[in-house]
Amino acid sequence: MDKSILIEIRNQVAYIKLNRPAKFNSFNREMALLLQKTLDDCIRNKGVRALVLTGEGKAFCAGQDLGEVTNPEENPGFKKILEEHYNPIITRLRNIEKPVIAAVNGVAAGAGANIALACDIVVASEKAKFIQAFSKIGLIPDSGGTFFLPRLIGFQRASAIAMLGDPIDAVEAERMGMIYTYFSSETFEMEVDKLARQLAQMPTKALAFTKKALNQSMTNDLEEQLALESKYQIASAQTEDYQEGVNAFMEKRKPNFEGK
Repeated sequence: MDKSILIEIRNQVAYIKLNRPAKFNSFNREMALLLQKTLDDCIRNKGVRALVLTGEGKAFCAGQDLGEVTNPEENPGFKKILEEHYNPIITRLRNIEKPVIAAVNGVAAGAGANIALACDIVVASEKAKFIQAFSKIGLIPDSGGTFFLPRLIGFQRASAIAMLGDPIDAVEAERMGMIYTYFSSETFEMEVDKLARQLAQMPTKALAFTKKALNQSMTNDLEEQLALESKYQIASAQTEDYQEGVNAFMEKRKPNFEGK
């Protein structure tokens, strides 16, 4: 049985772990397809209200397993790798109607870095490094790297990081807005768990509408975005969580959101 992806569900949070530590959690075909299946399972599972994606061992993810692409018998080819492995992962991460945290515990390189940046909230251990390693072997950033990087940190920085391939540590990544924040290695897991539990207790449908609106803001003009906000705000106001939030505010108590 393929155990390259591990999942544990607790407190309405799905903790998904990339589990090829001997290969720094680099992707082969089996792992990429299993991650897609795992994300699909989380989409369908109503008991999951938030997700955490992290890595086993010292690395978050080193990107593509080059052993696979250099083996004539195993190499699926870049067309299949992108269209069947990475692109479907990125679209799932952006379209799943639940918040996804990338908990970057170590090195995130190549596709591994860009999979992290495609998540809703990226937090890192102080030991983490983000590396656009593609140019080092004559490739371009994929897995949404050329889309998310300039939007997160600006065109000039994105160009330099993509072309030079220099490692960016957690402190610098936070400073330039590439990630939300970083934690000490000693408190990393505790802080990630705290953040995930907080998200899982929030109004899930409103968070999903927020995510959809942010996705479309990437390409909408102002008028289109204002119209979209109206649409999703009206939909949010029809949820049970909205009524609970208002009642809790009026009654000066903590709301009990159920994601409905």
